[in-house]
Amino acid sequence: MTDLHQPVTALAGVGSHTANRLANLGIYIIQDLLFHLPSRYEDKTQVYRIGALQGGMTALIRGKVEFTDVLLKGRRSLICRISDGTGFLDLKFFHFSASQQNTLRPGVFISCFAEVRHGYAGLEMVHPEYALIASMESPVAEACLTPVYPLTEGLNQSVLRKVIKQALILCSTRPELLPDWIPSAILQNYHYPDLITAIQTLHNPDDSVSVEALQQGDVPALKRLAFEELLAHHLVLRVARDKSNAWQAPVFAGDPALIKQFLQSLPFILTGAQQRVIADISQDFHKGNPMMRLVQGYVGSGKTIVAAYAALLALAAGYQVAVMAPTELLAEQHFKNFSAWFSLFDINVVFLTGQLKGTARQQVLQQLQDNTANVIVGTHALFQYSVNFARLGLVIIDEQHRFGVHQRLALREKGQQGTMRPHQLVMTATPIPRTLAMLQYSDLDISIIDELPPGRTPIVTVVISAQRRDEVIERINNWVDHQRQVYWVCTLIDESDALQAEAAEITAQRLALLLPKVRVGLLHGRMKTSDKNAVMEAFKSHQLDLLVATTVIEVGVDVPNASLMVIENPERLGLSQLHQLRGRVGRGTNDSYCVLMYHAPLSDTARLRLGILRDSHDGFVIAEKDLQLRGPGEVMGVRQTGAIQFKVADLRRDADLLDTIQHVGAQLFKQAPHAIQPLCDRWLGVSTDYSEV
Repeated sequence: MTDLHQPVTALAGVGSHTANRLANLGIYIIQDLLFHLPSRYEDKTQVYRIGALQGGMTALIRGKVEFTDVLLKGRRSLICRISDGTGFLDLKFFHFSASQQNTLRPGVFISCFAEVRHGYAGLEMVHPEYALIASMESPVAEACLTPVYPLTEGLNQSVLRKVIKQALILCSTRPELLPDWIPSAILQNYHYPDLITAIQTLHNPDDSVSVEALQQGDVPALKRLAFEELLAHHLVLRVARDKSNAWQAPVFAGDPALIKQFLQSLPFILTGAQQRVIADISQDFHKGNPMMRLVQGYVGSGKTIVAAYAALLALAAGYQVAVMAPTELLAEQHFKNFSAWFSLFDINVVFLTGQLKGTARQQVLQQLQDNTANVIVGTHALFQYSVNFARLGLVIIDEQHRFGVHQRLALREKGQQGTMRPHQLVMTATPIPRTLAMLQYSDLDISIIDELPPGRTPIVTVVISAQRRDEVIERINNWVDHQRQVYWVCTLIDESDALQAEAAEITAQRLALLLPKVRVGLLHGRMKTSDKNAVMEAFKSHQLDLLVATTVIEVGVDVPNASLMVIENPERLGLSQLHQLRGRVGRGTNDSYCVLMYHAPLSDTARLRLGILRDSHDGFVIAEKDLQLRGPGEVMGVRQTGAIQFKVADLRRDADLLDTIQHVGAQLFKQAPHAIQPLCDRWLGVSTDYSEV
């Protein structure tokens, strides 16, 4: 007996080849077909008169072929003129066969569907869908809108529509195969249709539903499915939180005398915001369950010292601390900071990256195992199989969204012993929009450092055309004359490290020629770690005036005297990344500037994006705008395992549902706990494992 969880090969006409192509779309079982929704719809419900057509319309027409000709001038094309008595229109084909030319001979009647545009001889359609018909009175209109589905290579609309139709018939005739796990009282309260009605509506919308409403997402059937999908994501994280609370974690009480000594040794006083976050963390450490806290903070707000304070509490209790950063440059900076801050104490801070080899590496690994290494700072090398901890009590992850989810999971599991798990503190300087935080991070407690250290001045951001490049270079001369330093950031659309490095090298050479009195340095991702560190040390100690770099300096670089940044081609980057880069300046007491030097012409979106950055310094406002412009995957800078990838929901369109979902989720836990796992399985399947991170 066929059910919705059988493989798609159980359907008529689906062999192994078609099944493999469907798998490329994430379709493995029959139920997956039901949730593979159209990306758009074609309106073939009305036949238009040719005389009523206007350029830009997408329309269904019919007519009689008046003549057919092959044009050899310019690009070879087949021209077929049709008329319906109210006007004429040309059909144009650049790819055609002799049989097609014969089919479209004068005197035959055809129906056509395509976008109408203005051509050399009047209105035309290019490569329309067409079919021969018996006469001008032949019925050609469809009863409802025609769904157009996302495809993959080797799969066409016709095949996909046929297999989806079989799945729809199956769930219509046997509705018990697709249970609606959301209680009817909740559906009625929000005016949502039941599940099968919603699915049928979206695959075969009737004449009460317009193309415009479907495209804008303003249809109860679509809202209902988006609602269920967002609810499933929320429930997964709620379940994960409950599971986490079932584990035990070490209690860190802290040594008041040690803490006092640490704070007095710092060359600065903690801000009120830092103290609030430290209080949150200290409270978590007293509960006996694993802390899962996300600390967000403005660029330069002092998240790292908060992490060091948390580490000190764990160290005082006799536990080890792992600090993981996404790049060697940032890991190196953390290693130096932690080493300096803990230099007055009997704390051994070690460093581990993929570059550390041989005896030196074995020495670090041995120290971790015999508990003579207290703090280990490193990159993704920390979660490799050979790394074992004696007593890991706290995991600190910086710029957490840059790591794959399973990488973070592997590091936590290294500290798992019996019923005990280490605490987790994750940090980011990339402000997370409220809509994303409510969904992707609802299993975490969130603290925000929303205060800059005293003395910091706002960064003045200016947007100028690359045609004024000479003025910018002249300004650098003046800047260096005043003993100030400069960043020059090169961006490329291509993510190839080799091409980015080459672009930075060429720029550095040109600037060195144009600025003979300026000491120019170069930094990019393909340099050896030792070379990168040498360049950064030279820049920090003011042996270099101008640092030409790729976006590798986006995080972790702190040079207070560098108070001017030039970003070339900023239109190629997202708002959040630009905000991060800008945060490398403004770290001292001098006036600071960021010059966004774009190449004209700018698209409307790019112009809007640069205008937002120029006018705002609030990272959370910028992040919300970035989400609206680019979507969640791009804002977080990743397309990684566990990153949010929706089938139906769109956070930009459906953000208004999130408050509702929190309330409904709480209702389900009380009224229908049996529905939670099936809902999660339906929308996330095996990926629910990621929620434990």
